[in-house]
Amino acid sequence: MLVTCDLRDRAFTYYKCFPKLVVEVLSDRTEAFDRGDKFANYRELASLEEYLLVSQKRKLVECFRRNAEGLWVLHAYGAGEQVELTGVGWTGAIADLYEDVEVAS
Repeated sequence: MLVTCDLRDRAFTYYKCFPKLVVEVLSDRTEAFDRGDKFANYRELASLEEYLLVSQKRKLVECFRRNAEGLWVLHAYGAGEQVELTGVGWTGAIADLYEDVEVAS
């Protein structure tokens, strides 16, 4: 999933070029790729501010956020915490993200 706020993306029906946030739900099969080559490609997008990885194994959300210097900083959120997505102005309980999902805490 992704979020774009760029008006240029309205011209594209099937793909977006200027995401602000990209969210990946990790699986055993894709986790290494999502953390490695895929993230390396996403980091080249000037519009991308946050890359969110959501674990299926436990209540854990990892947000890689680009800081003012252009460096990617990890913000990890666990059970009982509030997830903050500054790029899109959203804050919410991690419990809400995992509502009706059975995983280890």
